[in-house]
Amino acid sequence: MTINEHLTELAGKPVVDFRYEHDGESSDRYFGPAGSGAPASPGDVAWRIRTWFEGPDLGGVFQKFLAEVPPAEVTHLVIGYWGASYDTKNPANPVDLLVGAADRLPALRALFLGDIVLEEAEISWIEQSDVTRLFGAFPALEYLGVRGSDGLALSPVHHGTLRTLRFEAGGLPASVVRAVGGSDLPALEHLDLWLGTDNYGGDATVADLAGILGGERLPALRHLGLENAQIADEVAAAVAGAPVVARLASLSLALGTLTDRGAESLLSGQPLTHLERLDLHHHFLTDAAMNRVGAVLPGVEIDLGQQEEAEDDWFYTAVSE
Repeated sequence: MTINEHLTELAGKPVVDFRYEHDGESSDRYFGPAGSGAPASPGDVAWRIRTWFEGPDLGGVFQKFLAEVPPAEVTHLVIGYWGASYDTKNPANPVDLLVGAADRLPALRALFLGDIVLEEAEISWIEQSDVTRLFGAFPALEYLGVRGSDGLALSPVHHGTLRTLRFEAGGLPASVVRAVGGSDLPALEHLDLWLGTDNYGGDATVADLAGILGGERLPALRHLGLENAQIADEVAAAVAGAPVVARLASLSLALGTLTDRGAESLLSGQPLTHLERLDLHHHFLTDAAMNRVGAVLPGVEIDLGQQEEAEDDWFYTAVSE
């Protein structure tokens, strides 16, 4: 599976592209604040800001956005394609742009960094940077999503209002996983990590998940997704005894390489009957194992869609290249 469609919604608000005119022409990819389709208020939508291959610098687009759309009223923001080192000598750093404009975006509550699809770049090609400064720059942020992991870095943070944190990657660095587990996030309710494969920098082990699975710094967590994982069976075994699971309403080990071994480990651990939902879609379970999951958890909504078959003993994650 690859990501072929841009976001259409972010944290409950529809995504609208900011129109940008370049060299006297308006790109047909951009739909702006003017016209019959304009939102009644800048806070009614999630604004997407992006450029395109060999297009204008994202910094210029961003400054135009700040000049034309009252930034103090913007609550939801999506940063799309910003260029890459193979596209331009000095591609914009979106974290720099956002942090530099933080005082002009006091109402920002939801941010997605990297709404980039296959047509623009493979997920492993998305060049990220250290996103730690975003937490300090936007202390009222409630939703943060990040796609791509090339160059991605994170240090442990304290953030009092963040409710959703999502990292989408073909391979998530172990350092980022450890930093999440070492962060104090008292309001966090929803956490999704696409662990990925070691071929794309996903070098995390179950030991790196200790801070997350312990849950001491995540007292409000209700959904945990450890997804797209090459080590899905090992993750399932670790989750089976994890203290954080007892307070979850929803658990996802979807998109990965889960086999009968991992499913059995999961079912042989602590009871999961308190869960409202268990998402295992895109898996390598046999029919017998699928039936066992349903039998053990009769009151749980279970997604066992996308039953895959190994290719010459190769078990593959859903999102890589």
